[in-house]
Amino acid sequence: MFALILFFVYFVSFTDKPEKTAPQLSERAVEQRAKWGIATDQMDYPVSPMYLDSLRRMGVKIHHASRWFNGATCEIKDEKLVAKVQALSFVTDVELTRDDSKPMAMPKRSVPTDRMTDDQLALFNLHPLHEAGYEGQGIVMAICDNGFQSADTLPCFRQHLELGHFDFTDETIDFYGSPGDHGTMCLSTITAIADDYYGAATKARYYLMRSEENMTESPKEMDNLVAALEKADSLGVNIFSVSLGYAEFDRADWTLSYAALDGKTTRVSRAATIAARKGMLVCVAAGNSGDKEWHKIMAPADADSILTVGAVDTQGMIGAFSGFGPSADGRIKPEVCAVGVNAAIYSPFGFSMYGNGTSFAAPLIAGMAACVWSALPDENAMQIRERILRSSDRYTHPDSNQYGYGIPDAWKAYTMSTEIESEELRVKSEACRKILKDGQLWILRNGHVYNFAGQCVE
Repeated sequence: MFALILFFVYFVSFTDKPEKTAPQLSERAVEQRAKWGIATDQMDYPVSPMYLDSLRRMGVKIHHASRWFNGATCEIKDEKLVAKVQALSFVTDVELTRDDSKPMAMPKRSVPTDRMTDDQLALFNLHPLHEAGYEGQGIVMAICDNGFQSADTLPCFRQHLELGHFDFTDETIDFYGSPGDHGTMCLSTITAIADDYYGAATKARYYLMRSEENMTESPKEMDNLVAALEKADSLGVNIFSVSLGYAEFDRADWTLSYAALDGKTTRVSRAATIAARKGMLVCVAAGNSGDKEWHKIMAPADADSILTVGAVDTQGMIGAFSGFGPSADGRIKPEVCAVGVNAAIYSPFGFSMYGNGTSFAAPLIAGMAACVWSALPDENAMQIRERILRSSDRYTHPDSNQYGYGIPDAWKAYTMSTEIESEELRVKSEACRKILKDGQLWILRNGHVYNFAGQCVE
């Protein structure tokens, strides 16, 4: 049995950043910003330590600070103290984001099977990239979820690829303990290897992050996710995969309206867009409400400049549960699709199994993107995103409800010429160049000749 611990959490917004302190960026993050010409701005500077210390002295517990939104997620148990915080000269707003009233039901587990992963990787033509040696090496990913049960011990994971883990929640359970198994299954689609299983990007390094709280559903969890995105940015993460979505909460008055899904309303969606603008490729699940009353995508799937991912089966048919677009401001959502209907995943109990959900489609796209990016390391996140979109089977006739631009083709994304990259530059690449053979154009890579369908012919 779990003891019910009540939390009252607020996002406190500040007026300014008065101190002149150094940006909170790692050496890797600084190098990548310089590589892709992304300037440091006010968002990169930390929240005022003086403001945070003032709150602590008043008895406020700081959960995490947001440099992007110049504020902090704070636990304040006394309503009178809330009024005092609101009255501070450096505070502009105090927004309630968590108010526990009941524990949430425990998630149900899927039924295990012996299904292999070949079909779901073949759907977006990833095998040729694997055969060519591109499996995400050189790419750093972050997988953000509700927990990663047994991810530190399961033999299907190479734990040396994990660069670290971070918990942004109020959970008291161990980071790798129960009931947080959703993240483990999402992670498996990217990196697991077993006799009957192979992930999409098994050589990418990764951070694990927990932002979802298992016993409640509150806006505070969106701020946890903001904190995770900011941390990933500071660490120089290339690809951020998150299979969480927010629309309906424990309190009815917190429920989002469809109008709020415009990419500009919720902090978490704005944060996902900021992350994309600062050089990360952000992949978000479209949500599983397509056949429910809510019906639509959820935040932060409405963010701009990201990849929102819908769920199809291995034949390319959309799942009825896959969340519907477009965004409230009319942008195509989801952008792409991957297998999330009877997806091959790996259980935290040590066996492969089926699972349904856009939760599994999103990390598959993230893993595919890692492979494409490892093959094209000099491109930036937006160029990789553009390649993925242009390679998709509905790119010229997108569907604004569930398919978006459709199912991408990893090999095509790698070999295609795009408006972002000149043909001359791509042909000169050591990794891949065109050759003329028997009156046809072929791809020469690593001493082998491939056709444009990704088949090795010599």
